[in-house]
Amino acid sequence: MWWFYRKGPSGFSGTSTAEEVTAGVDGRSLVAVITGASSGIGLETARVLTLRGVHVVMPVRNVAAGLAVKESIVANIPGARIDVLELDLSSMASVRRFASEFESLNLPLNILINNAGVLTRNCSCSCDGLELHFATNHIAFGLNAGHFLLTNLLLENMKSTCRDSGTEGRIVNVTSAGHAMTYPEGICFDKIRDPSGLNDFIAYGQSKLANILHSNELSRIFKEEGVNISANAVHPGVIATNLFRGRTIVAAFLNSIGRIMCRSVEQGAATTCYVAMHPQVKGISGKYFADCNISSPSVQASDAELAKKLWQFSLQTVSA
Repeated sequence: MWWFYRKGPSGFSGTSTAEEVTAGVDGRSLVAVITGASSGIGLETARVLTLRGVHVVMPVRNVAAGLAVKESIVANIPGARIDVLELDLSSMASVRRFASEFESLNLPLNILINNAGVLTRNCSCSCDGLELHFATNHIAFGLNAGHFLLTNLLLENMKSTCRDSGTEGRIVNVTSAGHAMTYPEGICFDKIRDPSGLNDFIAYGQSKLANILHSNELSRIFKEEGVNISANAVHPGVIATNLFRGRTIVAAFLNSIGRIMCRSVEQGAATTCYVAMHPQVKGISGKYFADCNISSPSVQASDAELAKKLWQFSLQTVSA
C-alpha cells in the first residue's frame, strides 16, 4: 500500500506529489508535449509543468475539453503558456496531422511525455486495423513501445533542440506494473492485426510492456548516436482515473476503496514529473521508475532482443 512506501535514494516516495518533486525546478526555457493531458494524471502533469514555467502543448482528442482545461490552468497560473491541438492516438493519420501542426508552431521540443492510454472492455481493431490497445498505447505513441509514431515524428525537433540549446531532451513513457501481465513470449505479434481471442487485460499488459521496450531501445539508439536525449518509462501507481471508464466493476471497486488503496492524482503524476524535470535524473536513460525512484521491471521488459524486434515491427507497421 502506498502509505507504507519509504523514501528511496531520490529522497522521494510513493506518497510524494508532483509539486513536491519539482519544487525549485525552473522550466521557463522548456517546451513539453504531454498526451492525455485533459484529465487524470496527464492533466496534473500539465498543470505542474506549467506551474514550473514550462510551455506545454496538449494534444487531445476532444479539443473543447482541452480548451476547458487550458482555461482552468491559466485562471490559476497567470502567464501560463499552453497550446491545445487535436490528436486521436488510435489513428496514424491523426498523429501525422498533429506532428505537422506542431511543426507549424515553430517551437523547440525539450520534453515528450507519452501519457495517454486506453483499457477497453473488448479487444477490437483501430481504424488502421491494429489491436486497439497496441495501436493507441504503443504504435501511435512513439517509436517502439508506447506512442511510437508520435515520438518518431517529433524526434528530429528534439534532436535539433538539444543540439542548439545544450539542454538534455527527455522522453517519458508512462507504463504500468501491469506490463508483467502479458503473454509468455512478451509480445504476441501475430495477434496485432487479428485480436480475436485476446484477453483485454492481457492485451493492455502487452501494450504497457511495449512502452518499456520502446524506452529501452530509444535509449540504446540515442547512446549509439551520441544524442543528448534520455528515454525512460514510469509506473505512476494505481489511481482511479478515466482509464477505467469502460470497466464498470473495476471503476466502482476503485472508487469505493480509493481512499485506502489508490493514490491521489497529485501522487500519481509525481514520478512522471520527477523523471521529466528533476536534475537528479540528468544522464539517466533506459530505466524503469516507480515511486520516483529507479525500480526493476519484468524480465521480459529487460529483453534487448525483444525490444529490437518490436522496434522493427513498429517501423514496418507505421510505414505500411
